[in-house]
Amino acid sequence: MRLLHQASPWRSLFHEDGALNTSAVNAPLEQLFSKLFSTLSSPQTSLADAYAWQLPLVETLAHYDLPAWRISQIISDHNALLYRHAIAQSLDEMQAQGWGAPPVDYCVLLLGSAARFESLLGPDQDNALIIDNYPDYRHVEIDGYFQALGERFTQRLDEAGIPLCRGHVMARWPMWRKRLGEWQAQLEIWSADRQVKRVQQTNILLDFAPVAGNSALAVQLAESIASILPKASLFMDEMMALLDELPVALDRFGRLASSPGLDAPHEQAINLKQQALLPLISAARLLCLRHGLDEIATRDRLIALSHSKTALTPAESALLVAAFERLQQRLLDQQRYSKALGQAADGWVDLRRLREDERLLLKFDLQQIKRLSSAAQGGV
Repeated sequence: MRLLHQASPWRSLFHEDGALNTSAVNAPLEQLFSKLFSTLSSPQTSLADAYAWQLPLVETLAHYDLPAWRISQIISDHNALLYRHAIAQSLDEMQAQGWGAPPVDYCVLLLGSAARFESLLGPDQDNALIIDNYPDYRHVEIDGYFQALGERFTQRLDEAGIPLCRGHVMARWPMWRKRLGEWQAQLEIWSADRQVKRVQQTNILLDFAPVAGNSALAVQLAESIASILPKASLFMDEMMALLDELPVALDRFGRLASSPGLDAPHEQAINLKQQALLPLISAARLLCLRHGLDEIATRDRLIALSHSKTALTPAESALLVAAFERLQQRLLDQQRYSKALGQAADGWVDLRRLREDERLLLKFDLQQIKRLSSAAQGGV
């Protein structure tokens, strides 16, 4: 009995005499969180130490049998906390150096998986900055302030262990740091035709969530997206066509297969991020945009689409939600395994670690994603 109790915190809820033993369940988390709060409240706060705390948290949550899609939300919440601390520290530093307070309202946005609250282990940075409208003659003054802020908080996050985006999707660059009116004008330009690069950039922007500053600016940006993009027919056509660039990990015979262009680490490796999650995420995003749904998280999008008469049936939605949850679980399990071996946490999954039933279920999930992608391209 004692060995069973030690193996699962939930089996420790009751003492042998029947009394509640909630401390046995709470103790691992209490120890972790006391360490985090002591780190963040210290005058010599180390964001690197706070970020390093994340892996023990994930291991503890896995011990509680929490599903990966829930753990990914908590990872995302923790990363958002690190963002807020990095931004606050940068603002304090700028104040001490004579920059003063922010000259106008602003809003820092999380982009990508962080905005969808689907981060797993080892994400890089994807962020943007909305600056409240100001007259052109103040551009050097005001944009210079926010350029300095963007450079400082992204550098702090990089030093903490969340690396700079290799694609330069960060508030430190002018492309991703604009006045609200400029963002609205940018959307008009990007959606005016079907240029691939513009659609790709817009796809990045479509998944955003405010993390610091005035969130009302993010609400106004969302309203602009909803009013501009669905009516841009050429843009929507190219958005559909780009789904062809995200094939699922199935060969023409319906067998599990990695794409030869993805530089697989070995023959039995599949990049579940590139060849499963991204096609699912992209198709769900496109369908929600087409049907006027404003959900951001993939799971929420799939559920919302089941409420639309022409998008997904409840049965189709349920299969896709289950597929999404299983993909998150397989990827997180592989990342935890890789980290335990001192390796990088990436999007690759080793098929040799899957049982036969797990392989069959993965193939089934990929088939559902392929159908969703075809439905999104067909406009049904």
